Amino acid sequence: MPLLGAHQSIAGGYHRAVDRAVAAGCECLQIFTKSTNRWESPPLTDEQVAQFQTALLRSGIRRVIGHTAYLINVASPDPTLWKKSVESLAEEYSRADRLGLEGLVLHPGAAMSEDRDGAAARVAEALNRVLERFPGAKPLILLETTAGQGTNLGSSFEELATIVEATEQSHRLGICWDTCHMLAADYPIDHPDGWNKTVRWFDRILGLHRLRAIHLNDSRSPRGSHVDRHEHIGRGHVGLETFRRLLHDPRVNHLPMFLETPKGKTDDGRDWDVVNLTVLRELLVRTPTPSSQEPL
Repeated sequence: MPLLGAHQSIAGGYHRAVDRAVAAGCECLQIFTKSTNRWESPPLTDEQVAQFQTALLRSGIRRVIGHTAYLINVASPDPTLWKKSVESLAEEYSRADRLGLEGLVLHPGAAMSEDRDGAAARVAEALNRVLERFPGAKPLILLETTAGQGTNLGSSFEELATIVEATEQSHRLGICWDTCHMLAADYPIDHPDGWNKTVRWFDRILGLHRLRAIHLNDSRSPRGSHVDRHEHIGRGHVGLETFRRLLHDPRVNHLPMFLETPKGKTDDGRDWDVVNLTVLRELLVRTPTPSSQEPL
Protein backbone atom coordinates (compact mmCIF):
# COMPACT_ATOMS: atom_id res chain seq x y z
CA MET A 1 0.00 0.00 0.00
CA PRO A 2 1.38 3.43 -0.90
CA LEU A 3 2.05 6.02 1.76
CA LEU A 4 0.06 9.17 1.00
CA GLY A 5 0.96 12.61 2.28
CA ALA A 6 1.41 16.23 1.29
CA HIS A 7 3.76 19.16 1.30
CA GLN A 8 3.23 21.21 4.46
CA SER A 9 4.36 24.67 5.52
CA ILE A 10 7.17 25.07 8.06
CA ALA A 11 5.77 28.42 9.25
CA GLY A 12 6.18 28.56 13.01
CA GLY A 13 8.82 25.84 13.02
CA TYR A 14 9.56 22.49 11.41
CA HIS A 15 7.52 20.73 14.09
CA ARG A 16 4.45 22.70 13.02
CA ALA A 17 4.68 21.05 9.59
CA VAL A 18 4.31 17.70 11.36
CA ASP A 19 1.25 19.00 13.22
CA ARG A 20 -0.30 20.11 9.92
CA ALA A 21 0.47 16.75 8.34
CA VAL A 22 -1.20 14.86 11.19
CA ALA A 23 -4.27 17.12 11.01
CA ALA A 24 -4.60 16.40 7.28
CA GLY A 25 -4.20 12.64 7.72
CA CYS A 26 -0.78 12.38 6.07
CA GLU A 27 1.30 9.21 6.26
CA CYS A 28 4.38 10.90 4.82
CA LEU A 29 5.53 14.50 4.62
CA GLN A 30 7.38 16.93 2.37
CA ILE A 31 8.72 20.27 3.63
CA PHE A 32 10.89 23.14 2.51
CA THR A 33 14.16 23.09 4.42
CA LYS A 34 14.25 26.90 4.76
CA SER A 35 12.48 30.07 3.70
CA THR A 36 11.84 29.95 -0.04
CA ASN A 37 11.92 33.69 -0.77
CA ARG A 38 15.44 34.51 0.39
CA TRP A 39 18.90 33.15 -0.26
CA GLU A 40 20.06 33.13 3.33
CA SER A 41 18.26 32.00 6.48
CA PRO A 42 19.20 31.88 10.17
CA PRO A 43 21.30 28.81 11.06
CA LEU A 44 19.44 25.62 11.89
CA THR A 45 19.60 25.06 15.66
CA ASP A 46 19.84 21.83 17.64
CA GLU A 47 16.59 22.81 19.36
CA GLN A 48 14.76 23.03 16.03
CA VAL A 49 16.07 19.62 15.02
CA ALA A 50 15.06 18.08 18.36
CA GLN A 51 11.56 19.58 18.20
CA PHE A 52 11.11 18.23 14.68
CA GLN A 53 12.32 14.74 15.55
CA THR A 54 10.15 14.61 18.68
CA ALA A 55 7.09 15.69 16.70
CA LEU A 56 7.78 12.99 14.10
CA LEU A 57 8.12 10.29 16.75
CA ARG A 58 4.80 11.26 18.27
CA SER A 59 3.09 11.45 14.88
CA GLY A 60 4.03 8.06 13.50
CA ILE A 61 5.16 9.72 10.25
CA ARG A 62 8.44 8.13 9.16
CA ARG A 63 8.96 9.03 5.50
CA VAL A 64 9.95 12.69 5.15
CA ILE A 65 11.61 14.49 2.26
CA GLY A 66 12.59 18.09 1.64
CA HIS A 67 12.18 20.41 -1.32
CA THR A 68 14.67 23.10 -2.27
CA ALA A 69 13.77 26.76 -2.73
CA TYR A 70 12.73 27.81 -6.23
CA LEU A 71 15.40 30.53 -6.26
CA ILE A 72 18.05 27.90 -6.92
CA ASN A 73 19.13 27.54 -10.54
CA VAL A 74 22.15 25.28 -10.82
CA ALA A 75 21.74 25.29 -14.62
CA SER A 76 22.26 29.05 -14.88
CA PRO A 77 24.90 30.34 -17.31
CA ASP A 78 25.43 33.38 -15.08
CA PRO A 79 28.50 32.62 -12.92
CA THR A 80 27.30 34.71 -9.96
CA LEU A 81 23.84 33.13 -9.88
CA TRP A 82 25.30 29.65 -10.40
CA LYS A 83 27.71 30.00 -7.47
CA LYS A 84 24.94 31.42 -5.29
CA SER A 85 22.72 28.50 -6.27
CA VAL A 86 25.41 25.94 -5.47
CA GLU A 87 25.96 27.48 -2.03
CA SER A 88 22.23 27.55 -1.35
CA LEU A 89 21.86 23.92 -2.45
CA ALA A 90 24.73 22.96 -0.16
CA GLU A 91 23.07 24.72 2.77
CA GLU A 92 19.74 23.01 2.09
CA TYR A 93 21.41 19.63 1.70
CA SER A 94 23.15 20.09 5.05
CA ARG A 95 19.83 21.00 6.66
CA ALA A 96 18.14 17.97 5.13
CA ASP A 97 20.83 15.75 6.60
CA ARG A 98 20.59 17.28 10.08
CA LEU A 99 16.79 17.02 10.02
CA GLY A 100 17.04 13.33 9.09
CA LEU A 101 15.25 13.65 5.75
CA GLU A 102 15.59 10.76 3.30
CA GLY A 103 15.68 12.94 0.22
CA LEU A 104 15.88 16.51 -1.06
CA VAL A 105 13.92 17.34 -4.21
CA LEU A 106 15.64 19.65 -6.68
CA HIS A 107 14.37 21.19 -9.91
CA PRO A 108 17.25 20.85 -12.40
CA GLY A 109 16.96 24.52 -13.31
CA ALA A 110 16.68 26.66 -16.44
CA ALA A 111 19.21 26.97 -19.26
CA MET A 112 18.20 30.60 -19.88
CA SER A 113 19.98 31.86 -23.01
CA GLU A 114 22.50 29.01 -23.20
CA ASP A 115 22.30 25.57 -24.83
CA ARG A 116 20.70 22.71 -22.91
CA ASP A 117 23.74 20.41 -23.03
CA GLY A 118 25.88 23.04 -21.36
CA ALA A 119 23.15 23.66 -18.80
CA ALA A 120 22.93 19.95 -17.96
CA ALA A 121 26.70 19.89 -17.47
CA ARG A 122 26.43 22.80 -15.03
CA VAL A 123 23.77 20.93 -13.04
CA ALA A 124 26.03 17.89 -12.80
CA GLU A 125 28.98 20.03 -11.71
CA ALA A 126 26.86 21.63 -8.99
CA LEU A 127 25.81 18.18 -7.76
CA ASN A 128 29.43 17.03 -7.81
CA ARG A 129 30.51 19.94 -5.64
CA VAL A 130 27.71 19.58 -3.11
CA LEU A 131 27.98 15.81 -2.74
CA GLU A 132 31.77 16.00 -2.44
CA ARG A 133 31.40 18.55 0.36
CA PHE A 134 29.17 16.24 2.41
CA PRO A 135 30.61 12.73 1.95
CA GLY A 136 28.73 11.18 4.86
CA ALA A 137 25.35 12.83 4.34
CA LYS A 138 22.46 10.39 3.97
CA PRO A 139 19.72 12.17 1.96
CA LEU A 140 19.48 11.46 -1.73
CA ILE A 141 19.17 14.44 -4.03
CA LEU A 142 16.01 13.79 -6.03
CA LEU A 143 15.87 15.41 -9.46
CA GLU A 144 12.26 16.28 -10.26
CA THR A 145 10.59 15.75 -13.61
CA THR A 146 9.48 19.11 -14.99
CA ALA A 147 6.85 20.38 -17.41
CA GLY A 148 9.47 21.83 -19.75
CA GLN A 149 8.12 25.34 -19.40
CA GLY A 150 10.43 27.92 -20.95
CA THR A 151 14.04 26.73 -20.81
CA ASN A 152 13.57 24.48 -17.77
CA LEU A 153 15.55 21.25 -17.86
CA GLY A 154 14.23 17.85 -16.80
CA SER A 155 11.11 17.44 -18.92
CA SER A 156 12.50 14.31 -20.57
CA PHE A 157 13.87 11.17 -18.95
CA GLU A 158 16.82 11.36 -21.33
CA GLU A 159 17.79 14.82 -20.08
CA LEU A 160 17.61 13.66 -16.48
CA ALA A 161 19.73 10.64 -17.40
CA THR A 162 22.35 12.94 -18.94
CA ILE A 163 22.65 14.78 -15.61
CA VAL A 164 22.75 11.57 -13.59
CA GLU A 165 25.41 10.01 -15.81
CA ALA A 166 27.60 13.12 -15.55
CA THR A 167 27.43 13.15 -11.75
CA GLU A 168 30.37 11.38 -10.13
CA GLN A 169 28.46 10.05 -7.11
CA SER A 170 25.33 9.15 -9.06
CA HIS A 171 24.38 6.51 -6.46
CA ARG A 172 23.40 9.46 -4.25
CA LEU A 173 20.85 10.71 -6.78
CA GLY A 174 17.25 9.70 -7.28
CA ILE A 175 14.26 10.87 -9.29
CA CYS A 176 10.96 12.35 -8.13
CA TRP A 177 8.06 12.11 -10.56
CA ASP A 178 5.45 14.83 -10.73
CA THR A 179 2.26 13.67 -12.46
CA CYS A 180 1.25 17.19 -13.51
CA HIS A 181 4.67 17.88 -14.98
CA MET A 182 4.87 14.54 -16.78
CA LEU A 183 1.53 15.08 -18.51
CA ALA A 184 2.45 18.65 -19.45
CA ALA A 185 5.77 17.33 -20.82
CA ASP A 186 3.74 15.13 -23.20
CA TYR A 187 4.10 11.75 -21.48
CA PRO A 188 0.79 9.96 -22.21
CA ILE A 189 0.12 8.90 -18.62
CA ASP A 190 -3.59 9.73 -19.02
CA HIS A 191 -4.15 6.59 -21.13
CA PRO A 192 -3.75 2.96 -19.94
CA ASP A 193 -1.32 2.00 -22.71
CA GLY A 194 0.46 5.33 -22.39
CA TRP A 195 0.91 4.86 -18.66
CA ASN A 196 2.55 1.48 -19.12
CA LYS A 197 4.75 2.72 -21.96
CA THR A 198 5.87 5.65 -19.80
CA VAL A 199 6.79 3.42 -16.86
CA ARG A 200 8.66 1.01 -19.12
CA TRP A 201 10.48 3.84 -20.89
CA PHE A 202 11.57 5.34 -17.57
CA ASP A 203 12.85 1.93 -16.49
CA ARG A 204 14.83 1.64 -19.72
CA ILE A 205 16.36 5.13 -19.56
CA LEU A 206 16.95 5.62 -15.84
CA GLY A 207 15.87 2.43 -14.08
CA LEU A 208 12.92 2.13 -11.71
CA HIS A 209 15.39 1.68 -8.86
CA ARG A 210 16.19 5.38 -9.32
CA LEU A 211 12.58 6.47 -8.65
CA ARG A 212 12.23 7.38 -4.96
CA ALA A 213 9.18 9.65 -4.60
CA ILE A 214 6.11 10.85 -6.50
CA HIS A 215 4.30 14.19 -6.43
CA LEU A 216 0.59 13.58 -6.96
CA ASN A 217 -0.85 16.59 -8.76
CA ASP A 218 -3.57 16.93 -11.34
CA SER A 219 -2.98 19.41 -14.15
CA ARG A 220 -4.96 22.46 -15.22
CA SER A 221 -3.17 22.29 -18.56
CA PRO A 222 -3.55 19.52 -21.16
CA ARG A 223 -0.99 16.95 -22.20
CA GLY A 224 1.93 18.43 -24.09
CA SER A 225 1.20 22.02 -23.02
CA HIS A 226 4.52 22.42 -21.19
CA VAL A 227 2.64 24.60 -18.71
CA ASP A 228 3.07 23.87 -14.99
CA ARG A 229 -0.28 24.43 -13.27
CA HIS A 230 -1.27 22.09 -10.44
CA GLU A 231 -4.91 21.14 -9.86
CA HIS A 232 -6.85 19.13 -7.28
CA ILE A 233 -6.98 15.37 -7.77
CA GLY A 234 -9.55 14.36 -10.39
CA ARG A 235 -10.32 17.94 -11.43
CA GLY A 236 -7.74 18.29 -14.18
CA HIS A 237 -6.34 16.63 -17.29
CA VAL A 238 -4.45 13.85 -15.49
CA GLY A 239 -7.76 12.41 -14.32
CA LEU A 240 -8.92 9.96 -11.67
CA GLU A 241 -8.21 6.85 -13.75
CA THR A 242 -4.54 7.77 -14.05
CA PHE A 243 -4.22 8.14 -10.29
CA ARG A 244 -6.06 4.84 -9.83
CA ARG A 245 -3.62 3.09 -12.18
CA LEU A 246 -0.66 4.63 -10.38
CA LEU A 247 -1.89 3.69 -6.90
CA HIS A 248 -2.47 0.07 -7.95
CA ASP A 249 0.73 -0.34 -10.00
CA PRO A 250 3.18 -2.53 -8.03
CA ARG A 251 6.09 -1.07 -9.97
CA VAL A 252 5.65 2.28 -8.20
CA ASN A 253 3.05 2.04 -5.44
CA HIS A 254 5.58 1.20 -2.73
CA LEU A 255 6.94 4.76 -2.92
CA PRO A 256 5.98 7.71 -0.71
CA MET A 257 3.60 10.03 -2.56
CA PHE A 258 3.02 13.70 -1.79
CA LEU A 259 0.30 16.15 -2.76
CA GLU A 260 1.40 19.57 -3.99
CA THR A 261 -2.13 20.62 -4.87
CA PRO A 262 -3.47 24.12 -4.09
CA LYS A 263 -3.94 24.83 -0.38
CA GLY A 264 -7.03 26.31 1.22
CA LYS A 265 -10.61 25.40 1.99
CA THR A 266 -13.50 24.18 -0.14
CA ASP A 267 -16.68 26.25 -0.36
CA ASP A 268 -18.13 24.19 2.50
CA GLY A 269 -15.06 24.72 4.69
CA ARG A 270 -13.16 21.44 4.21
CA ASP A 271 -9.38 21.44 4.00
CA TRP A 272 -8.26 20.69 0.45
CA ASP A 273 -5.47 18.36 1.59
CA VAL A 274 -8.04 16.27 3.46
CA VAL A 275 -10.33 16.23 0.42
CA ASN A 276 -7.56 15.21 -2.00
CA LEU A 277 -6.22 12.50 0.31
CA THR A 278 -9.74 11.15 0.73
CA VAL A 279 -10.17 10.95 -3.05
CA LEU A 280 -6.88 9.05 -3.38
CA ARG A 281 -7.78 6.60 -0.62
CA GLU A 282 -11.13 5.92 -2.25
CA LEU A 283 -9.26 5.06 -5.46
CA LEU A 284 -7.16 2.57 -3.51
CA VAL A 285 -10.17 0.41 -2.71
CA ARG A 286 -11.31 0.28 -6.34
CA THR A 287 -9.17 -1.81 -8.67
CA PRO A 288 -8.54 -0.44 -12.17
CA THR A 289 -9.63 -2.34 -15.25
CA PRO A 290 -7.37 -5.27 -16.28
CA SER A 291 -6.20 -3.51 -19.44
CA SER A 292 -4.65 -0.72 -17.38
CA GLN A 293 -2.52 -3.24 -15.48
CA GLU A 294 -1.09 -5.18 -18.39
CA PRO A 295 2.63 -4.56 -18.94
CA LEU A 296 3.51 -3.73 -22.52
